[in-house]
Amino acid sequence: MTEEADDIQKKSVTIFGRDVAAIPCFRSSFLYGIGSGFAGGLTYFLFTSNTRWATHVGFTSFVIVTMSYWFHCRWQWSKKKFTHGQLQAVMQKQAMYEGTDYDLTDKGQVYEVKN
Repeated sequence: MTEEADDIQKKSVTIFGRDVAAIPCFRSSFLYGIGSGFAGGLTYFLFTSNTRWATHVGFTSFVIVTMSYWFHCRWQWSKKKFTHGQLQAVMQKQAMYEGTDYDLTDKGQVYEVKN
């Protein structure tokens, strides 16, 4: 029974040979897009009773919300990844220089480097 459960969890959707579950912001972008497309199309249909234009409005709102949320989320993700990379480099330097003349964390005092 556990092997079947593991197989079900391991299955994922691949598009062009790439696992979409591993793409940052993919899931949330599509969920927001689908929800907004449905809501936009349904709202337009309720006010006008025009099915053709309601589907156009629904699909257009799906595309616009999906793309805008995708770009916003990826922008924030890229900024966060860049900041984490900078922080990781500084932490590695701190660990390397700890206890030497280059260590700058001793009670806020800055030491001059002697050559």
